[in-house]
Amino acid sequence: MHDIHETSGEIRDIHIEQMEIREEFLEFGSRFAAMPGTVLLMSGGDLDCARYHILGVKPWLTFAGRGYAMNISVNGRCFQLDQDPFDTLRMILKAYTLVGINHTLPIIAGLMGYLSYDLKDYIEKLPRTSIDDLVLPHICLYAPSIIVIRDKLQKQDWLCIPDRFVNGRSFYHQDHEWFLTALHSKPPMLESFQGNIQGLRSNFSKNDYISSIEKIRDYIVSGHAYQVNMSQRFQTDFRGDAFSLFSSLYKKNPAPFFAFLNAGDHQIISTSPERFLKRVGDRIETRPIKGTKPRGQNKAEDHVFRRQLEQSNKDDAELSMIVDLLRNDLGKVCKAGTVRVTEHKRVEAYENVFHLVSIVEGLLEDRCDTTDLIKAAFPGGSITGCPKIRAMEIIDELEPHRRHIYTGSIGYMSFHQTLDLSIAIRTATLHNGKILFSVGGGIVHDSDPEDEFHETLHKGKTLMNVFQGIHEMTVEPQKAWVNGRIQALDQSHIKIMDPGFQYGYGFFETIRVDHGHIKFLDAHMDRFNRTWRHIFDQIIPDLSWDDILLQVIRENRLENEVAAVKLIAARGTRHEPPFDHNIIVFPRPYKHRLDGKNECGLKLATYPEARHTPLADHKTLNYLYYYLAGQWAMHQGYDEALILNPNGSISETNSANIFLVNGSKCIKPASSHVLPGIMEQKVEELLLQWGYIMEKKILFPHDLFYADAVIITNSLMGAAPVSAMNGQALKHLKGLCESINEALL
Repeated sequence: MHDIHETSGEIRDIHIEQMEIREEFLEFGSRFAAMPGTVLLMSGGDLDCARYHILGVKPWLTFAGRGYAMNISVNGRCFQLDQDPFDTLRMILKAYTLVGINHTLPIIAGLMGYLSYDLKDYIEKLPRTSIDDLVLPHICLYAPSIIVIRDKLQKQDWLCIPDRFVNGRSFYHQDHEWFLTALHSKPPMLESFQGNIQGLRSNFSKNDYISSIEKIRDYIVSGHAYQVNMSQRFQTDFRGDAFSLFSSLYKKNPAPFFAFLNAGDHQIISTSPERFLKRVGDRIETRPIKGTKPRGQNKAEDHVFRRQLEQSNKDDAELSMIVDLLRNDLGKVCKAGTVRVTEHKRVEAYENVFHLVSIVEGLLEDRCDTTDLIKAAFPGGSITGCPKIRAMEIIDELEPHRRHIYTGSIGYMSFHQTLDLSIAIRTATLHNGKILFSVGGGIVHDSDPEDEFHETLHKGKTLMNVFQGIHEMTVEPQKAWVNGRIQALDQSHIKIMDPGFQYGYGFFETIRVDHGHIKFLDAHMDRFNRTWRHIFDQIIPDLSWDDILLQVIRENRLENEVAAVKLIAARGTRHEPPFDHNIIVFPRPYKHRLDGKNECGLKLATYPEARHTPLADHKTLNYLYYYLAGQWAMHQGYDEALILNPNGSISETNSANIFLVNGSKCIKPASSHVLPGIMEQKVEELLLQWGYIMEKKILFPHDLFYADAVIITNSLMGAAPVSAMNGQALKHLKGLCESINEALL
C-alpha cells in the first residue's frame, strides 16, 4: 500500500461549497453518465430514507477485483494485489481516513460503487457449483474527485472536492476547473434505447423452477432451513443508451435507492427500495423488507390491499424471522445491549406496491470499522434466507448461474465513518448487448410453487414494461431445422450422454447459398454421404436437402443475401432402430474474408503444432484442433493458420485447401490425411479447362516463397489469394482468384 499511497498522495482537506443546480438532478447527472466511473444514487419518493441525491464522478482511484486478484488504479498508475477483497477494502478506507473533519452531509469523500453477492465466498466457505458466465468484478468501487449532493429536505445543493496532494502538488484547482467546464456545457440529448421483450429468456424452465421450490420445501421439512430466497435470471437483447433506460425507470416508478453505475464495459441500473446498511459514526441501521402487495386502482382497493399486508401471518412470520437474523448479524459488531428493533411491520407505500418494513438499529463497537460491519451482515439476510449459511448453500445448489450484482449491495462508504448501501434487487446489468436481471422471493413451507413462479414472472415483466411501445426491440430468433422440424435455435437441445456431445462423434458440411441459389449441393451431399457411411456405418438419411436448405433460408429471411448453411450430423446413443442421431441445419449471413480490408490477400502463419489423424479425411465435429489453430493465427495478427504434417510438410490451412501456381502448373500438397474440399475440386476442374497442368507433391513452407501465386479455397469464400506468410510477402497473380470466383460463384 505504500507505493499506492505514494502515487495517490494524501487528502489534506475537503473543499465544500453550497451551489445551485438549476435543473432536475437526473438531468444534471446525465452530463456525466457516459464517463466510466460515474455513480449516481437517486432517492425517489418522500420516505425518511430518501433524503439525498448523490453523484460521484471523475474517480481518482478505482478498485475492482475478482477472487483474490485485486486491481487498483490511482492517478493513471495500476497496481495488482493478490489478497482478500475485504482486506483490500479495509486497507483503502484506512489509508484515506479523514481525521478531524466533520460534516452533516452523508459523504464528502470516499468510495462509491457495488459489492456483488458473490463476495459471500470470501466471508464463508461455501460451495461454488453454479456458473459465473458474466466474469465481471466481484467488487467495483470508485473514489470520486467530484461529489455533488442534493439535500431534498433542505432544498440545497452541495459540491465536495477532496483536496488531494501528490508530491506536494494540489489537484483541487484542476478538478474544480474540470467540473465548472462540465457544468457550463450543454446537457446531452438522451439517446434512445431498445429491449427485445419477445426474446426474454429465463435460466429456468417453469418445471425446473417449480421443482426447485419443491426441493426447498423438502429441505425446510427436514430441518435444513426455515426460509430460502430463490430466484431466476432473465436475459434479452439490449441496444442504445443505458442512462436513458435508467432515467425512464426513475420517472415511471421512483424508489429510495435508485442507482446508476457506469463501469466502462458494463453498466448497473438499480431500482431498489431496500436499505441494507447505514452508518453515521457509531450509529448503525438496517431496514429489511418482507411482504409485498400491489397498489389498488382506487382508494378503497388501496386500503384493502394495505390491510391484507398488515394482517398477513405469513409475511409477519417471514419478516420476524429475518429481523432476528439481522439482529444476530449486527450483534457481532455492535456494543452489547444496543441492538434493538425500533420499528416493526411498518407499511411503506410506493408507486406500484406496498412493502412491509422493519428497522433494526445498534451502536458499533469501538474496535470495529466499516469493513467489519459489512462482513458481519453481508449479504443481507432478507435476500438469502434463514439460517443464512445453509440458505446460501441451497441457493448455489439450485440456481444455475452466479448472482453477481443481484442481492449484492450498491452505495457509498465514506472516509469519515459514514456508509449507506442498498440491497441490489430490481437491478439490471447491461453487458455486451444484453440486459440481465434476476427476480425471486422468499420460499417457506407454506409457499405455493405455482404462485411463486408467477410472482417472479410478474416482477420481471414490471422491469420490462419500460420497453413497451417505441422502445421495444424486434429481434427475430435464429431458426434451425432440427430432426425434421423448424425450431428456434436457442431452444434446440442435445442430450449430454450422446457420443456426438461427449466425443465430437459426428461431422458437418458448410454450404454457400447465394441469394437463394445453393452452390454445389450434389458435391457436398456426396461427401456427406461418404462420411455418414464411414463414420456411422448406417444407411444414409433419405432427405430432400435442397428443400430443407431453402426452408431454413426462408425462415431466417436470408433469401436476398449470401448465407453459410451448416449441416451437422451428431451420433446418438442407439445402435439399432429407432435411431436417435441429431441432424441439424442452420444458416448465418456470410461476409467474405476480404470484405472491408485493404490487403490484396489473406495472411498465413505456420501453426507450430503438427497434425496427423485419419479423422482429417472427414469434416468431423472433432474440430477443436482447427478451431484453436485459427484462434492462434488471429491472435498473432494473421488470417489463417498453415497446418503442417508431422514431417513438416504442408497439409492445408485451418479452414481451406491450398494451391501453389508456378507458370502453367498448379500444385497441390501431398498429405496422407486431408479433407477433400468441394471448392478445391471445382477449382481444379476449372484450371484444367484453362490449360493448367495439375500436380500433387510434398511441399514445405519455404516452397510458398518460390511460387508465382498461392491461393486457398473453401466453399464459402471461393478462391482467395495469399499475400504473406509469417510476415513475409508472397508473389501473386493479379486477377486469378477474381476470374475463378466469377466462373464458379
